[in-house]
Amino acid sequence: MGQPPEIRTVPLPSGEHVPVLGQGTWGWAQDPARRAGEKESLLLGLDLGLSLIDTAEMYGQGAAEELVGETLAGRRNEAFLVTKVLPYNASRTDTVNACERSLKRLRTDRIDLYLLHWRGAVPLAETLEAFEDLLDAGKIRHWGVSNFDPADLRELAALPGGDAAATNQVLYNLTRRGIEYDLLPRCQETGVPVMAYSPVEQGRLLPAPALQAVARRHEATPAQVALAWVLRQSGVIAIPRTGRADHVRENHAAFTLTLTDDDLAALDDAFPPVRGPVPLEML
Repeated sequence: MGQPPEIRTVPLPSGEHVPVLGQGTWGWAQDPARRAGEKESLLLGLDLGLSLIDTAEMYGQGAAEELVGETLAGRRNEAFLVTKVLPYNASRTDTVNACERSLKRLRTDRIDLYLLHWRGAVPLAETLEAFEDLLDAGKIRHWGVSNFDPADLRELAALPGGDAAATNQVLYNLTRRGIEYDLLPRCQETGVPVMAYSPVEQGRLLPAPALQAVARRHEATPAQVALAWVLRQSGVIAIPRTGRADHVRENHAAFTLTLTDDDLAALDDAFPPVRGPVPLEML
């Protein structure tokens, strides 16, 4: 058996590098019959270098965080943990309290990257103050945002300390290309990685004939093609939801796939790029 492909990394604004392919946990801890498989997939991903693990207090009302914490017992230092605070918990005091609850569920003393899950009614300046408090206390190492459109990012950057965001996590895949027009170029110019959730559109992409045709040419799977397409962009991190060991291996093998110009043209024909600004899509 050959060596597994080396995991590419991308730098955060701080200079710290994280893998461009991570593991998502949306929908985890909902079915006891899947629990063992979810834990196995997370540990296999760690073994393969997919050390960025994304979760949120919203997922299963904290159950996904609890499962991640349970699974990582003894291996916490191998993981780069990402979790998120809900917008209605995003006041200065409530953010700190929410973070403490996440830390307890994750069985850790620090979160590597703490995100505001989406914009809410709480002023951004107040949430930033909470992030600064958490940084000062060593409870979080970096902070970022999720589901922010270009106007949100401009507003954030204008605030004191608002240019320290480590990432913007948004929906991005072949059928959701709106960020390519303005948001992705802005993030690339400012050195803020985009973290792409649902890179295979929760599996709905996979039957597409164009995707299957490209996969056949490369003796790959449609999921690997969809991931390779997302990862072709500089400064993009993909966090496909996992939960099965075979899917983790399949995702990991996407690193060996290089799409040709003909492949990209065929995918553009089937999934045309946008030609103007569109509202940011969310799932």
